[in-house]
Parts: sequence; structure tokens; C-alpha cells
Amino acid sequence: MLPRRTPLAAIAAAAGLALIAPTAAHADTFTPGTAGLGDPYFPNAGNGGYDVAHYDLALRFDPKTRHLSATATITATATQGLSRFNLDYSGPKIKKVEVNGKKAAYKRKGQELVVTPQSGLPSGEKFTVKVAYAGKPRAINDKALGKEGWINTKDGAVVLSQPDGARSWFPANDNPTDKATFTFTVSTPVGLTVLANGEPKNPGIASVRNGWSTVKWEMSQPMATYLAMVAIGKFKVTESTVNGMLNLTAYDPSVAKKSKYLHRTTSKVVAWGEKVFGDYPFSSTGGIGDKVNVQYALETQGRPVYDGGPTDDLEIVHELAHQWFGNSVGLRSWKDIWLNEGFASYAEWLYVEQHGGPKAEKTFARLYKNKNEFWKVKTGDPGMKNMFDWDAIYQRGAMTLHALRKKIGDETFFSLVKTWAERNRHTTVITRDFIDLAEELSGQDLDPLFDAWLYSSKKPAL
Repeated sequence: MLPRRTPLAAIAAAAGLALIAPTAAHADTFTPGTAGLGDPYFPNAGNGGYDVAHYDLALRFDPKTRHLSATATITATATQGLSRFNLDYSGPKIKKVEVNGKKAAYKRKGQELVVTPQSGLPSGEKFTVKVAYAGKPRAINDKALGKEGWINTKDGAVVLSQPDGARSWFPANDNPTDKATFTFTVSTPVGLTVLANGEPKNPGIASVRNGWSTVKWEMSQPMATYLAMVAIGKFKVTESTVNGMLNLTAYDPSVAKKSKYLHRTTSKVVAWGEKVFGDYPFSSTGGIGDKVNVQYALETQGRPVYDGGPTDDLEIVHELAHQWFGNSVGLRSWKDIWLNEGFASYAEWLYVEQHGGPKAEKTFARLYKNKNEFWKVKTGDPGMKNMFDWDAIYQRGAMTLHALRKKIGDETFFSLVKTWAERNRHTTVITRDFIDLAEELSGQDLDPLFDAWLYSSKKPAL
């Protein structure tokens, strides 16, 4: 028989030594990161346990076959000891997953990609995860929210991902609270143009090999995943500067009629926006007109996309206003979507007012005459199905800001708008943050005003 082992504690005691028990500070505890961050409208979007710093997306796309070969390299920091973690992903078949250069186990469950590294990731540790995948990405179609994600066009593709379509084309922490910088390296057949967020890093010097060209774009300011954009196709590209900053616009020849003033108007609106809202928050601006067949425009960061080309100047005003309000000052929760759309819609009112058109007060008075259904949906918490309701979010969101302007006066209001954009640059916010700042600058109790305009389903008294 084997001899009975003497307990380690007894051996230590006999030698006059004391064992030191491991403490929490010395022992790493590894647990799974949560699947979802609990957003009231999209509880499964985003993931817990880590914070993404950078996405490096290498894409190779053939419009003829609609086939995408891609590798996403994600740099992140663990915010807890991680035994495994999730990424949001509902795209093509995965070929390989690595964590810190080592093969990792993975499984797919609905929109979740569950990754288990070979060893636990300590809290505070920086790590990389590389996911290789290939196939035909498909857009996400939602009856209430419309078409989003990777959308094929006649000669290429365009990505429009609000609110949770990023997962259709790359693995991500797909929640607006986790902003990151981006690099896009995109290969396409020679003859096509590739556009993306940020700035081109090899303009006019795309590498060409075996009939394929490769270009690189970088967005160096933090960006929510739903604002990431790649556009592939045949475009007429125009470049200039506005206030010393690159303005790069492009449009598909099929939408030339509506897009011929896109470049000039973009410069004009950005220059106006800097006077009203403060410094433009990104290192370049622009816009893209293409035939995407989604019936909406989207404020993709730094370079909005206009389906069919912009309908008028005010659509450009709206999407560019989002660069300050929605993109730079981002949402922490989708229920506060009015902070995005209300500001962008009110920017239209201000632009008209300051360019010889009707005063914002006249627009407000006209809309205030509406009855019944116009007031039913709560602007400050409309519910997922109504988060893009034209009356409740866009029109009444703008009306809320005008009611505030009337209450606190023009001087305080326009100071508030600039301070809001500057103080929260590249961060995320909730409605309470805006109310607190408005009260700070005005010295007034504004809760009754915001309660009436945002959280009541009846017509507010003036």
C-alpha cells in the first residue's frame, strides 16, 4: 500500500513555518463574460467582460459572386478575469479563431460567437482575437427597423448597420457604449472604388496583384460599431478641404442627378455647423450617394450614405449634424434615440432659420397644432418598434429642444448646444446627462419641462 501522506500544514508547522493562504489579489478568478449588455431594446447586443480598443478588418470581396473572405483582428482589454467571452456575429462561416496567436475553441449560438481561449485572460490584460471567415454575407431584415448590415448593390456593396447590423459582416462588441478605432484593408477586382470611414492611407497608390487592387482606410477617432461603413462600386470621387479638413464625397453615376451638389453642400453645411455646434469632431468629412434601395440615409461616421443621393440640402444638414450629435456624442442606451434624431432634426430648423427661411418658432407652432396620435408615443422611451417613429422621435424631439430654447433663452441655449458637444466629445450619454447640463447652465429646474415633452403620452401645455 502507498504510505499515507502527511498534510502540508503539519509539515510546515513542524518546521516552524506558516502557510500564507492565497488572497483575491494573488489568485485569478476566471468566469465567462456576459452574452449581451442588457440594453432595454437590444438586450443581446454587446457583450460583457472586455472593452474593445481597435478593429482591424481585412476584406476581400468579389461583387460578381457576392463572396467575402475576411479576417477581423480585435484588440481589447479584459475588464474581468475571462474564462471565455462572446462576440456578436451572424455572418458567413467561420474558418478559424485565435486568441493571442493561439488556436481557440468556439461555437455559434444565435447571434453569439462564443470564444474559449486556451487559458484564462486576467482582468486588465490586453489581448487580441483573430477571426477568419468566408462566404456570402446577408443583410438583416427587420419588419419594424428595415434592412441593415451588409447590403449588396448592382456593382458592389454598401454597409449600413443601424442599430445592430454590424454583426452581419464582422464579429464585434455590437453595442454603442463600446467605441473603438478602425482599420479597413479592402481588396476588390481592379476597376472598383472602395470607400470607408476616416481617411484613405494609400490614395491613388492602391496595390494591384493578379487583377485585384487593395486599399486601406483608417478611422482614428472612436466609433460605435453600427457606424462602421464600407462602400464598394463605381463612384465619381471629389476631394477638397473645408476649414483645412479633408472633404471627400462620392456618388454612383446612376444617382448623379441628386448628388451633383453633394460635395459643395457638404462643405457649406460643415462650415455652418462649426459656427453653431463647435469644432467638427472628426478628421475628415464627406458623403456617399449610391443606389442601396433601403429608403433611408445613414450618418455613418465622418461620411454619411444617402440612398439614391440626397433628396435635398436639409437631408445633408441632418446627417452631418449627427456627426456632432449621435456619432461623437453617442448613445449609451437606444431608448434615448431622441438625443440623436431630435438634435439632427432641430439642426434642419436652425439651418432654415439662419438661411432666410421660416423661423424655428413658426415650424414649432405648426407642429404643435397636431392632435391625438401625434402625441401618443413617448419621445424619451418610445419602445424598440417605435424608435424611428417620425412624429415622436424626429419632430417631437426637435420640438423638445425648441421648447427648451424658449424656456432658457437663446444665449443659454446655444451655449448649451456647444458645451454638450464639447464636454461629451467621443463619449456616450443618457438623457439625464443632458437635463443636468441644461440645469447647470440655466440655473433652472427643468425636470417638469422634460417630463412633459419626453415622458408623457399627451400634448404638453405651453
